[in-house]
Amino acid sequence: MSRYEVRQLDDIEEISDGRCPWRPVRHELGITSFGVNAFTAREAGDRLINEHDEEGEHEELYVVMRGRARFEIGGETVDAPAGTLVYAEPGIMRTAFAEEAGTTLLAMGGQPGRAYEPEGFELWAPLQPLYQEGRYDEAADKAAPLADAHPEYPGLAYNTACVESLAGRPDQAIEHLRRAIEGSDRFREFAAGDTDLEAIREEPAFKELVG
Repeated sequence: MSRYEVRQLDDIEEISDGRCPWRPVRHELGITSFGVNAFTAREAGDRLINEHDEEGEHEELYVVMRGRARFEIGGETVDAPAGTLVYAEPGIMRTAFAEEAGTTLLAMGGQPGRAYEPEGFELWAPLQPLYQEGRYDEAADKAAPLADAHPEYPGLAYNTACVESLAGRPDQAIEHLRRAIEGSDRFREFAAGDTDLEAIREEPAFKELVG
């Protein structure tokens, strides 16, 4: 049965991985064919999107919904009032700052030539600071039930396997790694060189999964 969703952007709760907060539009609306999130600055001068280049990955379109943004992209500065569209190919460095309080960007992206695969980073993001601080047990305790409740997100299962490996939980790590690879085979390649999984690398089940 077909469905539709209607939301006010401000009703979607912001989340953060410790960098720029954003609203997880894709996850909240259940979109599976493309990525889309929204970023709102509280004050003029706030960074709206992290500096990155999406090397080899997503092309992105940014829409300035309200306020005024300043993009620094490809070594140039672009003034972007409300209504401006800014497109960036993979590999070009980009970031953006608010020129006015309340400036809001909508960001959409996907990888050229490849079907979009939602990874569930929206659920993992609040746990990223725990990982960065080395609080692996705490991160694993919180990540595992999320991964189990959302088997549609192989990226979430993979990150869970990583923190479980770092927390000394080999059986759980192997199981979540299995789910990640079953969800998307590209995690097999990731696992082969990921130092977070060093503690389980000699496990027979790991070798069977990764090769």
